[in-house]
Amino acid sequence: MTPPLIAVLNGPNLNMLGTRQPELYGAATLDDVEALCAEAAEALGLAIDFRQTNGEGELVTWIQECRGRAAGIVINPAAYSHTSIAVMDALKAVDLPVVEVHISNIHRREEFRHLSYVSKVATGVIAGLGIQGYALALRAMAELLAQEGNT
Repeated sequence: MTPPLIAVLNGPNLNMLGTRQPELYGAATLDDVEALCAEAAEALGLAIDFRQTNGEGELVTWIQECRGRAAGIVINPAAYSHTSIAVMDALKAVDLPVVEVHISNIHRREEFRHLSYVSKVATGVIAGLGIQGYALALRAMAELLAQEGNT
């Protein structure tokens, strides 16, 4: 039996993890995040498709491609959380469980970061727990899929 596929999508500037504001985001790189996700997914009986883009349109396209292909989406939309109605609409349109992840606690940061359009359509949100938030998101996704009978 093929394990359920979870798209793990990352937005702008996450390719700079480890060098960009390490006091806020830590020393882990995006490669470290991908390795953590692969390990967590394997332990949970999931497959992942891990991607990062700096482009809003590309992120929207990837979300749309999940319809009929993925069982769920774990997404760190980064700055697009606060600005992109297009990302929100795409997530809504694919009709899949979505877990939003933020490495930092967006509610302890600048006021403009407190609003997330993605949160309005996400099944759940994990923020402020560093890169471990990704592993927690995959665990939550596995539980959501089990409740729906998709595993």
